[in-house]
Amino acid sequence: MNGLSRLPRLYVDPTLVPTAQKGAPCLLTPEQARYLGTVLRKKVGEQVRVFHAGMGEWLASIAEIRKDRGGLVLERPLRAPQPCPPLPLAFALLKRDATDLVLRMGTELGVSEFLPLVTERTNTHRINPERLHAIAVEAAEQCERLDIPTIAQVQTLPALLGNWPHQTSLFAAIERLDKRENTLHLPTRQVQEGDGLLIGPEGGLSDNECQTLLKRPFVVPVSLGSLVLRADTAVVAGLALLGNGLRSAPVSSQ
Repeated sequence: MNGLSRLPRLYVDPTLVPTAQKGAPCLLTPEQARYLGTVLRKKVGEQVRVFHAGMGEWLASIAEIRKDRGGLVLERPLRAPQPCPPLPLAFALLKRDATDLVLRMGTELGVSEFLPLVTERTNTHRINPERLHAIAVEAAEQCERLDIPTIAQVQTLPALLGNWPHQTSLFAAIERLDKRENTLHLPTRQVQEGDGLLIGPEGGLSDNECQTLLKRPFVVPVSLGSLVLRADTAVVAGLALLGNGLRSAPVSSQ
């Protein structure tokens, strides 16, 4: 993309782009108009990049820019639609800054759906969906992905396990896995698209929760090493582990 990579990159709501074709209008939100006009001091005629999952990424030029409103005109496509493969992340809610970090890093590492959980050792039970969505959008704009991950409602661990699709695996990071009984003969599985990752809270999952997980046939326990990781660090380590498995998995023939 050469010099185009330096252009501002904005996620646009599909409802604000009637059709993805040359010359089509694209409305800006008031926040985007203020960002382009006031923060970046962009003028009419200057170019930006816009994207959403359905249209891919397009080069656009500013047709109108005012203090709290503006519009673009689509010029040409840069990348065809290419959503990330399904990769759900179930994670116990953390303190605000740590949860924000999980959303940001998870978006950059290809999470398709965030599944916030309440576990026995969870200290918070609420989220601000709009705020977390804004963090995911900002991270997607920065990391060049074309889609925005979804954020589910907060649920309990038993609810997650009860609703988990049994045709896919849930890789659960369990501390001190090698010291637990009945884990030596658990099957290992190759990571496939649609498999998910489960990360517990600060302090780890309780023994009761670990035993419940180990009894589920679709749960695959994984170790993230001998050191005790922060929960947000464990998210990065686990996603890197699953991502490497997805990239190294053989492509099935159609």
